[in-house]
Amino acid sequence: MLARAARTSTRQCLPFARAAFSTSIPRSKKAETKTEDRINYNDKISFSDIPDAEHVKYKRVTANDLEREHEPPRRVKMLVRDFIEDSLYNPNYGYFAKQATIYTALEPIDFSAVRNSTHFDAEVSKRYASYGEDGEGPGKQLWHTPTELFKPWYGRAIAQCLVSEYLLKFFPYEDFVIYEIGAGNGTLALDILDYLREHYPDVYERTRYNIIEISANLANLQREKLSAAHPCVTVHNKSIFRWDTREPAPCYFVAMEVIDNFAHDLIRYDLRTLEPYQGIVTVDKAGDFSTYYTKVTDPLISDFLALRRYLNHPPPISRLLKLSQTFRTFYTNLPFAPNLSPPEYIPTRLLTLLRTLRRNFPRHRLLLSDFSSLPDTIPGVNAPVVQTRFQNAMVPCETLLVRQGYFDIFFPTNFENLRDMYEHVLAQPRPLGSDEPPRLTPISMTASPLVEGNSFFSSYHPKTRRSPVDGVPSSSGLPVGERKSQVYTHAEFMATYADLSKTRLQNGENPLLDTYKNVKFLF
Repeated sequence: MLARAARTSTRQCLPFARAAFSTSIPRSKKAETKTEDRINYNDKISFSDIPDAEHVKYKRVTANDLEREHEPPRRVKMLVRDFIEDSLYNPNYGYFAKQATIYTALEPIDFSAVRNSTHFDAEVSKRYASYGEDGEGPGKQLWHTPTELFKPWYGRAIAQCLVSEYLLKFFPYEDFVIYEIGAGNGTLALDILDYLREHYPDVYERTRYNIIEISANLANLQREKLSAAHPCVTVHNKSIFRWDTREPAPCYFVAMEVIDNFAHDLIRYDLRTLEPYQGIVTVDKAGDFSTYYTKVTDPLISDFLALRRYLNHPPPISRLLKLSQTFRTFYTNLPFAPNLSPPEYIPTRLLTLLRTLRRNFPRHRLLLSDFSSLPDTIPGVNAPVVQTRFQNAMVPCETLLVRQGYFDIFFPTNFENLRDMYEHVLAQPRPLGSDEPPRLTPISMTASPLVEGNSFFSSYHPKTRRSPVDGVPSSSGLPVGERKSQVYTHAEFMATYADLSKTRLQNGENPLLDTYKNVKFLF
């Protein structure tokens, strides 16, 4: 079972999922007769090698431009990431604003009373059925999270992970500062804070819990659930991508099942030149969609591709095509051969998050969990699942181009690549003139700069450690640097921090360890 609702094996798009295709690169009239300029590929239907002139002239918009719109736009074009963001997060017709419902466990499951995994699945299905039957058209977009499914034990495992690090490094000299993005209905925050108050009252007194939530409805729900029970909670109704407040103190940044819904961009490579092209979505006057490709001009896409080259993360192109110009020429001249590589979805918004953490949370520790793989994805490399609930079943589609606001769009994450990107971004020096005076604390060192003297005791610096930060020693007083992030499977993480006796079934099985095999942690 996945963290989303169970999926059917049916692969189709619903009647209201409109999708028209045309993939080509717009060219000037002067260049239209040059065969070498043509790049068009679609393996499903026929297409024209000349893009619709009207579509090329459409106004270019972003998701931010569309926030005031109350209906999906017409006669516009946008990058794929803006199309995804608008579909998911538009405050007036977006999926999370109007459609999504998070399964809420009114009563925790008594795992000691569950016989085996089959009985456990039946119990979960029974609780889903309590939300009622769907009527005509799209049903309740209901999905669950491990926080709700294993309430309160999942949240307590997260709390134990965070408090263990805090007690080791900062208590009692620093407050326990936590930031959570995409907190859903606030259950994870509630379980964490309840656990701290019960088991670590001294730490609880030093706790400041901040939620950054883009959805106004969910932000209000979080305030209602948390404010009275835990006055240390502050809810910020704001997108993390617009966060502009710097947190100088050590803090813990939590993102549980958030980045899977971060918008991605679509690129394809010209198989003759290996030059990347960015995907553009157009919406015509009837509300139908098309795609075409242009040379990469978007700065964020360019930055991601440059970072990937630096980290030696190879693009999804076969080794023969990359090594031999002769073979590329031969291959692309074959009858019916594509001249663009398969679609690839790149996590550009994830790169934006990493930069935001580096800029505004310079002393943070990131705890992140999400899908490492997904079934029923649309065609393409690192492609998403696009699905909706219809007549009490989750129905996956074969295209990204579906009616805005009615479909969940979520991606898998390559955690090993994410780790490399994250550590590289954090290692970058701050721009000249942007350094602030060091924040003095009881454990700060006011002697000579650590960066200059970090080789006094030894010239060896472990590869598992980041470069030391001036004025921030370890608990030993030596400038060894923070431990670098590592990737864990869901089972590895829970075996380390969870009280597994609380989720063990009568036959010895433990769904907390067995259920989320396609989920990983970064910490």
